Amino acid sequence: MIRLYSAIWRASAGRQIILIMLSVAIAGLAAVPLEFQRDIVNHLTSDDVGTEKLIQLGIGMMAVILLSLTLKWVLGYRAGTLGEDMIRLIRQRLLWRSTDLKDSDEGLRKGTMTTAISAEAEELGKFAGGAFSDPVVQIGTLISVIGYISSTQPSLGLIALSMIVPQIIIVLVSQRKVNTFVAERVRILRGATDRLTTEDIEAVERDINIMFDDIYDTRRRMFLWKLSAKFLLSAINGAGTVGILMLGGYLVLQGKTDVGTVVAATSGLSRIQGPTAFLIAFYRQVSANRIKYELMLELFGPDPTRYRYRPNA
Repeated sequence: MIRLYSAIWRASAGRQIILIMLSVAIAGLAAVPLEFQRDIVNHLTSDDVGTEKLIQLGIGMMAVILLSLTLKWVLGYRAGTLGEDMIRLIRQRLLWRSTDLKDSDEGLRKGTMTTAISAEAEELGKFAGGAFSDPVVQIGTLISVIGYISSTQPSLGLIALSMIVPQIIIVLVSQRKVNTFVAERVRILRGATDRLTTEDIEAVERDINIMFDDIYDTRRRMFLWKLSAKFLLSAINGAGTVGILMLGGYLVLQGKTDVGTVVAATSGLSRIQGPTAFLIAFYRQVSANRIKYELMLELFGPDPTRYRYRPNA
């Protein structure tokens, strides 16, 4: 993973810093609407209900939402264009490598190079665009929202925090198995496309069909692990929602908290479920792309660094 991130940083450090700064700003605003929501609910249930105060709170909440959406738009655009630039860069370097192979005595695996340029470069380059900013936004959002819930009612914040730990354990265990399937699938697919480039396609048709069956079986086993993990993660999220509603309701009945705090905590819980799910998917993406990156390095031979810059340019 360190090698993958080091390569991304070398290729786009300046632009990544800008994306990280935008991500921190977005994460900092994540919990602000919850405070407005809490104030609005409590204002409606207070003895001194005024329309002017309600309008002020509504305008303030909408202003924060629009500011956050604007920052997300800028972040998405810059990350997307950076990803496309990385895709172009990877394809250029693979093309230079193909030219070197053609001019040398090394064997040129046309099918493998075709797969790498068309599909693998797309996945790696797109990942590079949000490699740093995406986790910063989501981790920052988790810290911001859980911190807010804990500051208003520590026991509710503890429930929100306790949901994350078992999910991390489940993902770490399941993803380790999924990674082996990812590497196996890429190697099988490369082998199949190499065989497709042979002149006598009929002679290798049976072997290629067997490879296609192997890819299907690999994907099927991958689905079993991923969907089982997803089921457990969803069950944990459901239990967290029920726990906050039950404990929050009890605290309201005991006069130890207010309705606005429970509403804000419930909304906050839904806010952290999104980042948690994203980080889980992102970890899986990082793990898969790490495998693909290492497999792609194999295509550049013993000295991949010679392709950092265009030869003779």
